[in-house]
Amino acid sequence: MTVQTRRNFVVNFTRGFFAPFRSVRVLRSNPRLIQYILIPFLINAIVFSAAVYLGLDFFGSTVVEYIPQGEAWYWSVLYWFLWVVAVLLTAVLVFFSFTVVGNLLASPFNDLLSERTEEVLSGNLNDEPFALGRFFRDALSTILLEAKKMWIFVAVMVLILPLNLLPGVGNTIYTVLAISLTLFFLSFEYLGFVLVRKRQFFREQKSYIFARKFLMLGFSCGVMAILAIPFFQLLCIPLAVIGVTRLWCEEEGLISYDSDTSQMLSSEQGNN
Repeated sequence: MTVQTRRNFVVNFTRGFFAPFRSVRVLRSNPRLIQYILIPFLINAIVFSAAVYLGLDFFGSTVVEYIPQGEAWYWSVLYWFLWVVAVLLTAVLVFFSFTVVGNLLASPFNDLLSERTEEVLSGNLNDEPFALGRFFRDALSTILLEAKKMWIFVAVMVLILPLNLLPGVGNTIYTVLAISLTLFFLSFEYLGFVLVRKRQFFREQKSYIFARKFLMLGFSCGVMAILAIPFFQLLCIPLAVIGVTRLWCEEEGLISYDSDTSQMLSSEQGNN
């Protein structure tokens, strides 16, 4: 990897990674956008609460009811080990609930949030009044498109599951593929709210992502970092939508990128 390539990787990855976090600044500067995240926030809160409750209840009851307990010390160790496994499985359930169920239910509002964010950032305000009938028509098509993407993602993840059965390297191959697919899906999912509005679909979206692979890789890692922060993940979806919309506006030259971190990295690496 050349110096220039390393420089591009660091700068673009940093831009992408902090994009969802910088959405907080966008909301503070444009408080009217908050009204568009209220319903997605409520949807996320309901999905999060249901996933945690159902996950702990199901896995916890399985541990209690079906795992025998005895007087020996190793039974106690096994019991608490399985409780840890139950919590980890619940975390996986919460993650997939947010990436699949949460995005699907909130997709019409995310589309609207992305559109309003672009208008606010670019200054190209749409004077067309809000029409409830048009919203429901767009919502139906958005939900159907999201359902198709979710189905493909889940189907691919299920198809690669048998790789775990391969002796030796099977689990490693599955883990690498699963993480790679998840990172691509997160970029594809959130960027879609912008590009579908521009009449760019799967092939164009894929080309857009791979042409900016370092930037979108950083963005996906930033989304996963938010999902790892307890309770902050309730705002993950709207922050990701605003963040990726801002990235698109920057890439299209509608606004400039004013991150001091990126400028510092650029100057330091330029001196090297």
